[in-house]
Amino acid sequence: MDTFSKYLLTGLICLVALGQFVQVVTRYLLQIPVMGLEETMLYPTIWLYILGAVNASREDTHIRANVLEIAIKTERGHTVLAIIGEIISLTVGLWLLSWAWEYTQYAWRVWKESPTLYLPTFYSEVALVAGLGLMMLYTAVHLFRHINALRAGAAK
Repeated sequence: MDTFSKYLLTGLICLVALGQFVQVVTRYLLQIPVMGLEETMLYPTIWLYILGAVNASREDTHIRANVLEIAIKTERGHTVLAIIGEIISLTVGLWLLSWAWEYTQYAWRVWKESPTLYLPTFYSEVALVAGLGLMMLYTAVHLFRHINALRAGAAK
């Protein structure tokens, strides 16, 4: 899974960078804008942002403001704090996931299209529910890992 996500994110970054490069060259150097390029770049850009957040969740490298870790001196206290943080993240994330699911159902029902190329926008809108679902899965995995670490520490 690590290899697949690494290549997928690298491919998306390259695709977005290439699209921006083409946009700059054609619009500003050649004075010939490519119609619809912004619409087509929407899809890899949204998936790149969402899958980047999923990758940060998988690696457990999201930015945190762990001010309480300064006051807590024991490893057990840090683990308890991590468990509380994961529970809060899971609660808020599942709430947002329910909203994303409702929005995805709406997007499926309405089936909007982009204004110039008439591309279905559903394929970019579904990224939110897919990304939040994966982030909640990884958050649950980290929660269980912290709980098991706390149990193992208590058993010693």
